[in-house]
Amino acid sequence: MAPRPARRRVAVVGTGAIVTGSHLAALAAHTDRVELVAAVDVDPARLDTFRGQAPGDVAGYASTGAVLDAVRPDLVLVGTPPSLHREQTVAALKAGAWVLCEKPLCLSLAEYDDIAAAEEASGAYASVIFQHRYGSGAAHARALIASGGLGAPLVAHCQTTWHRDAAYYAVPWRGRWTTEGGGPTMGHGIHQYDLLLHLLGPWAEIRAMASRLVHDTESEDVSTALVRFENGALATVVNSVLSPHEMSRIRVDCADATVELTHLYGHRNDDWTYTPARHVDAERAAAWAAPDADVPSSHTAQLGAVLDAWDAGTRPPGSGPEARATLEFAAALYKAAFTGRSVRAGEITPGDPFHSAMHGDHPDWAPGERG
Repeated sequence: MAPRPARRRVAVVGTGAIVTGSHLAALAAHTDRVELVAAVDVDPARLDTFRGQAPGDVAGYASTGAVLDAVRPDLVLVGTPPSLHREQTVAALKAGAWVLCEKPLCLSLAEYDDIAAAEEASGAYASVIFQHRYGSGAAHARALIASGGLGAPLVAHCQTTWHRDAAYYAVPWRGRWTTEGGGPTMGHGIHQYDLLLHLLGPWAEIRAMASRLVHDTESEDVSTALVRFENGALATVVNSVLSPHEMSRIRVDCADATVELTHLYGHRNDDWTYTPARHVDAERAAAWAAPDADVPSSHTAQLGAVLDAWDAGTRPPGSGPEARATLEFAAALYKAAFTGRSVRAGEITPGDPFHSAMHGDHPDWAPGERG
C-alpha cells in the first residue's frame, strides 16, 4: 500500500458554537491525518478563547485573507454565518485550499456558480456539511434502496419539525434573506431533505406552500412540499420551527419494506428501523439488519470521507453536483411556494429570479423595509 500523505494543515474560519462543538471533535478524531494550525474570527476575545481550547499552538487571524496569505492551509473549515460562506469559500479555493463549509454552502444558485468556477480554476474542491448522509445507518439504508433490496421506493415522508423562539430570531442575521438565505427551508430542514435526496436520487417535480405564521421574519417559518422523484416515488417534505414536539424523521415505503429514521440532531444504527411487507420471508428481512459497525452521523464521519477522497485523488462527497442538487431543491421549493405552480428540475437557470435569490424578488417575500 502507498504511504498515507502527511497531515493536512487546517485553518478554521469562525470560532463559534458549531466549530467548538462539532469541528474540533472531528479534527481530534483525525489527528493522524490533519493538524489545526490557524483560526480566524473578527471577535478577538472569542478567538482567544478558542485558541485556549484548541490543541497545540493555533495561530490567530482577524480575516480569511490574512490566514490564507500567511499560513497557506491545505484545508479550510468554514463555520461563519451563511452570508459569508460564498466569499470565504471562493477565497480559499483561489488560494488552492480545499473547503469544508457549514450549510448552506451559499445563498443562491448564482452564488453556487461562483464557487463552481473557483473550483474549476483552482483544482481544489468545496464540500458542504450535510453530516446526516454519513454514518453507518445512512450508508446501509442507501445501499439497500439503491440495490433494489427493499423493492421499488414508492412513498416517502421527510419531516423537520423543530421549535425556535423569538430570542433565537433576535440574532440580527437570522430570518433575513441576505444573511441567512431563507427560513427553515434553508437553515433547518435542509439536512433532512438532503438525506432524502441521498436515499432516493434525483427529483423531477415539486409543488409547495410556505408561510410566516408566528415569527416576525423576512423569510418563512414553515414550508411544506409535495415531490415527485425521477424513479416515480412521491414524497412529502415539512420544514418547521413552530413545533413544540421536536423531531427529525424520514420514512420511505418501498414495495417490500418500510425504512424509517427518527432522531433529532443526529442518528445511530438504532434510530433506523425496517418493517417487512407481509409477503417477505423472515430470512430475507433478517438480511436487512444494521451493520456491525455503528458509526453515528457526524462532522467526524464527513471529515473522514473528505480526507479519504483527498487521499484517493477524487472529488469529495458533498461537493459539485451533489451540493448543487440540494441547493436547487431549496430554490425550487421556494419558487413553487411563492408562485403557486409546480417547478420541474432544471428549470431554474440564469435569468430566472429564483436563480439569483431564494425569494425570487416576489413582492410578498422580497426584502423590504422590515426592521
